[in-house]
Amino acid sequence: MKLPAISIPLTQIILDKNVELFLKREDLIHPYISGNKFWKLFHNVNSYLDQNPTEPLIITFGGAFSNHIAAVAALGKEFQLKTLGLIRGEELYDKWQENPTLKLAKENGMTFRFVTREAYRDKDALTQIAANEFPNALIIPEGGTNERAVEGVGYMLTDETKRFDYLCASVGTGGTIAGMSKFAEEKQKVLGFKVVADDSLYNTVLGYSKRRNFDLLEAHEGGYGKITDENIRFINNFKTKYEIQLDPIYTGKMLKKLFEMIETDFFTAGSRILAFHTGGLQGISGANDLLKKQNRGLINVVE
Repeated sequence: MKLPAISIPLTQIILDKNVELFLKREDLIHPYISGNKFWKLFHNVNSYLDQNPTEPLIITFGGAFSNHIAAVAALGKEFQLKTLGLIRGEELYDKWQENPTLKLAKENGMTFRFVTREAYRDKDALTQIAANEFPNALIIPEGGTNERAVEGVGYMLTDETKRFDYLCASVGTGGTIAGMSKFAEEKQKVLGFKVVADDSLYNTVLGYSKRRNFDLLEAHEGGYGKITDENIRFINNFKTKYEIQLDPIYTGKMLKKLFEMIETDFFTAGSRILAFHTGGLQGISGANDLLKKQNRGLINVVE
């Protein structure tokens, strides 16, 4: 069994402005192996399985609410592969059951090793330790970004996407926007909406794509994982108007910023814009748990 290439439809978002906006619904690929996570894993997993490894095992990294951790665990269950998550924060050792993402990953068969935040910063050292202990394992970086992931993202661009002037997606570790930059048409501009305050991302993307056809815009609203009341209102209004669920960490922030740019005439009249819904909806449950504790409004969920 291998991950299949999947065709995803484009949905038009009707606007009052004189530009075209479409949304490519990568979130529809799979409830948990969704969006860019599917395509980042595509070549990594298929190449690994082609080697017919003995006692196959996938090892990866992530935080408590990581979409990548959820995706790898779900993939493991679907492919009957063992998975191991190196999780940031040793304080979660006896509290993971209270976390919706980790609870789901555990239900999907993932085992955990909880790492101190200090040790977690040195991913190279952790990777080497894991490689020494599990020489036959596939070790995937945090967020899934590596050369094979960037190649996989190329499948998000199709004949249908060639007609657009702008390609837009959120940026966490840089792999998705790097793939778009690498495989975009010559006439296309790629816009990455940073959901993390990381000044190194431009060079990361450039290193993978080798093209300067992209810009990175700030959309993190105070830092990775921060959820503002304005963000919640935008997501809920978008759901009411377009019947599409957005997550509060990635696509919700990207589209909020994109709508602001459209409203202030950043794009010339007649521009054709394609935004990518990169999934991450599993994180809404954990986000709402935090919002409840803060006595704040919740993210409405599409039934």
